Formats: sequence, C-alpha cells, structure tokens
Amino acid sequence: MKAEIITIGDEILIGQIVDTNSAWISRQLNLAGIEVYQITSVHDDPEHILKAFDDAGVRADLVLVTGGLGPTRDDLTKAVLCEFFHTKLEFHQPTFDHIIDLFKNRGIPLSRLNREQAMVPATCTVIPNINGTAPGMWFEQNDTIYVSMPGVPFEMETIVTKEIIPRLTATGKTGFIHHKTVLTQGIPESLLSEKIEEWENQLPPHIRLAYLPSPMAVKLRLSAYGDDPVKLQTDVEDQIRGLLPLVGESVYGYDNDTLAMAVGRLLLEKNATLSVAESCTGGNIAHLITLTPGSSKWFKGSLTAYSNEIKTNLLNIPSETLRQYGAVSRETATGMALGIREVMQTGYSIATTGIAGPDGGSEEKPVGTVWIAVSGPVKFFCEKFVFDKNRERNIIRASQTALQLLRRLILQE
Repeated sequence: MKAEIITIGDEILIGQIVDTNSAWISRQLNLAGIEVYQITSVHDDPEHILKAFDDAGVRADLVLVTGGLGPTRDDLTKAVLCEFFHTKLEFHQPTFDHIIDLFKNRGIPLSRLNREQAMVPATCTVIPNINGTAPGMWFEQNDTIYVSMPGVPFEMETIVTKEIIPRLTATGKTGFIHHKTVLTQGIPESLLSEKIEEWENQLPPHIRLAYLPSPMAVKLRLSAYGDDPVKLQTDVEDQIRGLLPLVGESVYGYDNDTLAMAVGRLLLEKNATLSVAESCTGGNIAHLITLTPGSSKWFKGSLTAYSNEIKTNLLNIPSETLRQYGAVSRETATGMALGIREVMQTGYSIATTGIAGPDGGSEEKPVGTVWIAVSGPVKFFCEKFVFDKNRERNIIRASQTALQLLRRLILQE
C-alpha cells in the first residue's frame, strides 16, 4: 500500500505554521508497513484541493488529508469532498450528540456553526473524533482510500492511532517496512559514497539506501520492504555486516544513538571519567554529553575557557604560549586538554579552540579553523580541522568531531 498525505491551509504555505502533521503521520504509516509516496500542501482554494485529490488518487492507494475542517467559513474541505465524490452533506446525529456532550463538559454554549459540523458527506464512513468537534471521514473510490481529518495535531493523532491504522491493518493490504540507520562521523558524504559504491550496487531490490547528511553526522538508512518482518530484519543485518569493514571507525552507532552515548559506553567499560575544556564550541560539547542519561557516571565537568585570561589562570597555559602561538593553535589546544584533565583529575579530556566565524579569520587561520585535542592515560591526539564560514555549523561540527576523536583514541588504547 502506497500513501499520499495532503495538508490543506494557507497558513502552511506562507510559513505561519510548520507542517508537523505530515512528519508524524509518515512515521505512523511506516510503522504500519505503509510507504508514503508523496506529501503535498495546498492552498485554501477549492480548485487546487480538487486537483490534489485527483492527482493523489492516480499515484496512491491511500490518501490522508488534514486541515480545512472546522466551524468557520474558511474551512472548505467538506464542500470539496462532496464535489469530488459526487455527494451532498447530511446531518449525522451521533456526531452532533458528541458535540453537545463536549460543549456541555466544557461549559461552552453551542452555536449554529457548531451544529453544521455534524453535517457530513452522505457517502462517507464517519470516524469519531473524541478530542474535538470535526469528525474524520473515510471514502473509497477506484480502489483508493481517502481519509479526511482535522488539522489540530492532538485530534488528528488520536484518530490515526485509534481508528485509521487499525482499519487499514484490517484491510490486509499493509506489508512490513524495516528501517535501520547506520551513523557515521568524520567522513564526507561524497567520500563515503565512493567507499561503499560496490556494496551499494549489490543491495537486493527490496532494500533501499538513503544518505542523510547533516552537520552532526552522515546517516545511512537502510529500508527493507516485504511481507516477512523477521526476514527483513535479518536481510538488513546481513547487509550491514558487509558495510562495516568498508567504513571502519567512522561508524559510531545505530538509529537513535549519539556520539556522546558511544563515548559514555566506552568510558563505563574502562571505569574512566571525562572532562572538557571548550573555547570555540562554547559549552556545546558539555551540552551534548549532559543530554545523555547516566552521563553523571562518567562526566566530571567542563570549563568554557573563552578568554586567554581564563586559559592562563584556570588551565595553567603559560602566557608566553598564547603570545607566541595564539589561542588557536596546536600548543594551546594541547595545553587546554592537559590542563583540564589535571584540574578535574579525569582519565580522559577534550579541548577545542578555533575561529567559529563569521569573522575573525586571517590568511593563516581562516574562519572555520579549529584545533581539537583529546587526552587519555596512554594516547594523545591533537588535530587541526578547517570547517566552513557558518558559525552554528562550525560549533556543531567541531563538537561532534571532538567526541569522535575521543572515541577513536579510547578504541586504540
């Protein structure tokens, strides 16, 4: 079964609200084994909505529509549905009884417009909306199922989980979809693609690969489609076993793992602790670490040493080092990593110093230059990276790279 989602409302197209409904519905459909083929947003315009319905019916077995249902004059969906399905509105007493009870419980008087919400297309199957006044409506035409729902998220979500998904499952037309995401850091998407090209080319037809790059990581999502969930999971695991030797230490986890989680697991295995000294990342590494449940077991603390004075007074970096080499240098990063490790008495440490941007760079040290040092009981790494000119991206990339560098160090000890 292939699905299309249509969201109705000018407020989405002018950027007044973000369409979170489509993302949420897509996740639920995937869990139910239904592939989302397309997501479309349309104006509050009857002709535009009719065209979207007509086009979706050609592409999809299931069309889910949100928005345009309510008590006000700009809610057009029901009228358009009547035109599309060649029917007319009729009064639906169970819906009106529900509206009466809902308003009574809330102490709100009924209006004529509220009564009109109990008018539904005669050919639809009414889907109850326990959280609101506008019911869902189910239609079937030319082997395509159309379901119209209110756009209010908490109303729509209940209708989908309690009513729509169970009804779709009962049709026997849903299959299974198994996703697994491989998380990599420190290897550009283009280079990653080259490394795994032969592996990717031999993927079986029922398994698809998607590249999902971001400043945090490059994710490789494998999606397997079929009728046997156990076989799909086994097939994906088999393919991942062939992938891992090609990308090596770049892989730090799967699905919802974070680099901080990966580092934490390694530190717990060694019964070791971590401290962090940050300059250009401004505390972001500590933030990523403390987002991790249980990080208090292995993370002692951090220091945001933004000024040279703090680097000297609290991390014991000689003033002469800063004058001779500058704050953004191998020498300073090394001193920060060793200094914070000594001050906080930890087995491992991370330090970052750089030029986040968008200004402050030079020909010798352009914007995006970052030195990262990581220290452990046995090994010490200090590497220079040159990212880009976007400050926020530089902070994210430097933070992730620092955690990955520490992970590599721990694995080699």
